[in-house]
Amino acid sequence: MDVSPSAPRVRAQLVIRPACRPRCGLSLTTLIQLVVLLPTLFPANTSAGSYRWTTSGPADEDVRSLAIDPSAPATLYAGTNAHGVFKSNNGGQSWTAVNAGLTGVLRVGSSVNSLVIDPSAPATLYAGTGQGVFKSINGGQDWTVVNTGLTDVLGVVYGVNSLVIDPSAPATLYAGANAHGVFKSTNGGQDWVAANTGLTTPAERGVQALAIDPSTVGTLYAGTYEGVFKSINGGQSWTASSTGLTVNGLTINSVLALAIDPSTPATLYAGALGGGVFKSTNGGQSWTAMFEGRTYLNVYAFAIDPSAPATLYAGTGDSGVFKSTNGGQSWTAANAGLINTYVSALAIDPSARATLYVGVAALIESAADGGVFKSINGGQNWTAVNAGMTGFDVMALAIDPSAPATLYAGAGNHGIYKSVDGGRSWTTASTGLLRSFVSVLAIDPSAPATLYAGTYSGVFKSTDGGQSWTASNDGLTNPYIIDTLVNALAIDSSAPTTLYAGTGRGVFKSINGGQSWTAINGLTDSGVLALAIDPSAPATVYAGTYSQGVFKSINGGQSWTDFNDGLIETGAFLTNARIFAIAIDPLARDTLYAGTSGGVFDYEFARLVILPTDGRRSPRQVAPRR
Repeated sequence: MDVSPSAPRVRAQLVIRPACRPRCGLSLTTLIQLVVLLPTLFPANTSAGSYRWTTSGPADEDVRSLAIDPSAPATLYAGTNAHGVFKSNNGGQSWTAVNAGLTGVLRVGSSVNSLVIDPSAPATLYAGTGQGVFKSINGGQDWTVVNTGLTDVLGVVYGVNSLVIDPSAPATLYAGANAHGVFKSTNGGQDWVAANTGLTTPAERGVQALAIDPSTVGTLYAGTYEGVFKSINGGQSWTASSTGLTVNGLTINSVLALAIDPSTPATLYAGALGGGVFKSTNGGQSWTAMFEGRTYLNVYAFAIDPSAPATLYAGTGDSGVFKSTNGGQSWTAANAGLINTYVSALAIDPSARATLYVGVAALIESAADGGVFKSINGGQNWTAVNAGMTGFDVMALAIDPSAPATLYAGAGNHGIYKSVDGGRSWTTASTGLLRSFVSVLAIDPSAPATLYAGTYSGVFKSTDGGQSWTASNDGLTNPYIIDTLVNALAIDSSAPTTLYAGTGRGVFKSINGGQSWTAINGLTDSGVLALAIDPSAPATVYAGTYSQGVFKSINGGQSWTDFNDGLIETGAFLTNARIFAIAIDPLARDTLYAGTSGGVFDYEFARLVILPTDGRRSPRQVAPRR
């Protein structure tokens, strides 16, 4: 998106997606802060189009799938949650997004669940996503949707969990669609037809994994929510193949991963939810549990060393990677260097069997512990290979008004980071800051080395540009309990020692630079998520609440009145009542913005006209719910 300083009123371009998970890269508050900071970032004399927002990787690196180019093993592809596909041409040292054409995939809740490469034409690859199947014929540079037949009668596309290519006929593909079974294409994905005879119940059609026998044409297996099914006629019909999928007398239903021994295709492995790994040596007729003592594990990914098929790797959802060198008879943990043990993808370099990669799903509280990790010694040690894919869960941003190249980022549970070169590099700036979730930052406009951080442990203050921090919580009752967590901060620009803190127990005010705080009457029982001070009339303060909309004070917080005309819609549920962010247009201070649970609204006061008797008019929605 181009940011044009010559047209600073960019509210129509701002879209809020309330469905964003807690680990999304920028919070609603941060987005509204950016609107306020635009004049600082882009001075009025800057030519239009001189600046452009760019991305070098997702803010949270939740990797769901991996694929290695068999003809050039240094070329890797990683499928992520909400951020599409990334490609590396140097064995994972650096990554670039390759998402042109991935319509609908770059949003929360839509993942690239499967990636497969045509073995006869490695520039051709397919992505199985929450929006169906996409195809690229130029190594991911461009994608086209190939969903004909992968829809219901209303045209709703089925989400695809798994893909396999028939190695003997690469134009033939199979797709496992969640709750809708198996679909087959014989023309490179142009058309799909259901191949579900024998898969009768929703659980049986909940296909999570597919594997194809490389030596017997037409033989493939499907891992479902009801065990394993097998087809010997290219998907025309399926039969249950789950005998032995039990642990301690309990049937294991959900099979999440499948792998076939390339040298002995009658030998295959199944990774199960809550059942560990199972092995069959007779083409799925019977199964034996192979994770002795660890059958409780959830196995999400599985890989077999193609040059030494007795060497196996299992990626689990809670305990990292396990390795077996004897066909699964015994297993050892292989997690050295993995800072997160939620493994969702595995891939082995076909030309260097000791080199393998794992895709790790980022945890909710830490977007920096996911991504891709690489081992060059068969899993003995792992190192992150995430250049272009790393990032913290940034919840707050602040720019030094006197030196705009100096930025501060509140990185959730990772504290505060500082950049003095416009964000090109960052260093930690958290000394003295108790380990707590940083939700908001504010800079004293008259003394930019003085900063305040609102956290889940109250307010902290720095007077040396973030080098050190001290708690400033006197009067913030029990700042360590949930109802007084600090969600918002606002500084009076005309009297910078006066500031306001929005908490779970309403608004608190300090008139001595945070040395002490006093609860402001009238809002002590309302959770406050956002604050804004009118710079032209500093006694006017706006507070955005958790469930009661916007409140306004014209006397520095001594009293408050609701300010919700046209904002809150009544009915079965209140909408737009949760206010995540408030900002006043710095170039048109009669315009107020509210980021709500229903989108972004603006509130424009009439000029040179006769106002309604209450002196205000209703807001209008500028970024509707999506």
